[in-house]
Amino acid sequence: MADELTLEIVTPERMLFTGVVEEVTIPGTEGEFGVLRGHASLLSSVDIGELSFVRDHKKTRYAVHTGYAEVTASKVTVLVETAERADEIDLERARRAKERAEETMAKLPKEDAEFEKMRLALLRAMTRLNVSGKA
Repeated sequence: MADELTLEIVTPERMLFTGVVEEVTIPGTEGEFGVLRGHASLLSSVDIGELSFVRDHKKTRYAVHTGYAEVTASKVTVLVETAERADEIDLERARRAKERAEETMAKLPKEDAEFEKMRLALLRAMTRLNVSGKA
């Protein structure tokens, strides 16, 4: 069993976080899952949602937007399109994005390809609002 669990959160632009953590919770596409040191190795796709970790008995939250997570007994690497720490989320921008998506969806038939884009934009905005409310 591994003595420590290292977490890396990476976007295409930069490494957002790297450090030793006590536990990680990841929004997988098949459902949310938690990781402690010594976890069995796995590879999972990551969905839009809240990723959180505990370090020094303090929980830190991120709003993440699709990607992959690789888990080994001693390391979790999360590669996502975007990630925002809860205390860095611009609430006003998230509210505007939510309103725009809702307004656009109201005008489109569900079969329209743009409807699905707006549904995902709405989900991202709602995730950002939810995560920022827990900062």
